[in-house]
Amino acid sequence: MYLFSDDINNWCDWSKMIRLASVFAPLIERIIRIENLPSTEIEHIEPGYVSAVFKVGTCIVKIFAPPAICNDFGECFDVELFGMKWANAQNVPAAKLLAYGKVEDKYDFRYMIMEFINGKRLDHIEESLSYNDKVVIGQNMRKITDKLNNPCSNFTPFDVKQYALDTNEWVNDGFPNSFLTERLAYITDMQIADKVFCHGDMHCHNILIDNNLNVFLIDFANAMHAPAEYEQAYIASCLWCFEKPYMVGYFGDYCVEDIVELCMTWLPIHAEGNDTIIGNLGSADKITTFAVLREKLYDIIETEKQKN
Repeated sequence: MYLFSDDINNWCDWSKMIRLASVFAPLIERIIRIENLPSTEIEHIEPGYVSAVFKVGTCIVKIFAPPAICNDFGECFDVELFGMKWANAQNVPAAKLLAYGKVEDKYDFRYMIMEFINGKRLDHIEESLSYNDKVVIGQNMRKITDKLNNPCSNFTPFDVKQYALDTNEWVNDGFPNSFLTERLAYITDMQIADKVFCHGDMHCHNILIDNNLNVFLIDFANAMHAPAEYEQAYIASCLWCFEKPYMVGYFGDYCVEDIVELCMTWLPIHAEGNDTIIGNLGSADKITTFAVLREKLYDIIETEKQKN
């Protein structure tokens, strides 16, 4: 008799069941016994993209999709494991990794157990924050990335440049051929050096804030080996959306031209660059050249900086 009785035939099956505590309860109870944790109520919390996530007492149990569904998910586990160990070793505010392992059942399930962080997602408290609160959060985030973005071994098969060359997302999003041609030539000629550990997915869903405005990172499954500026461009454009108090906290008395240059250098190659550009500037079809992108970025960053 299997602990996990449901059938997982494809990604669609998995994505539907990761929200159901009842489906995973027997498996979680086995994991709790293996790791000598106290048995208590199992609470579902928001799942990750490839994992089922549950609160068990003061811990989080994260169960990853079995490799039988998609081999890439095994890489996600390995990357996140490295990332959590790295963050803990660098004393970065993040959940402490308590245990990890694998349960062989109907499927092979790899899991992690980490401390529960009593905080709220940044986007859930955004409207309640003052200007000064946002400055403090920006400052705390800078302390985190200064610790996190340090040299390390290449821990992931993901290659920033190769992915940028191979992806079809920019085409699918409707960027004009003139822009796509310029982007391809730019990336082809680009030399990438000074790679460090990058979280790789610093959007508001992965940033938790406690009552004292302390910042905590979660979800290291998309961590990558890339320059620190690759991370900083994404933080400025996607996490902060160029909003002045966050930018002041993170970059200090920043120069608009410097932020434009940061984004022009790294957004065209960033794994989420297409979504970030569209999110800030609207429809892709008007961004016909790099010069147009530069002008639009300057306008929005300058406008945000002029706000009080």
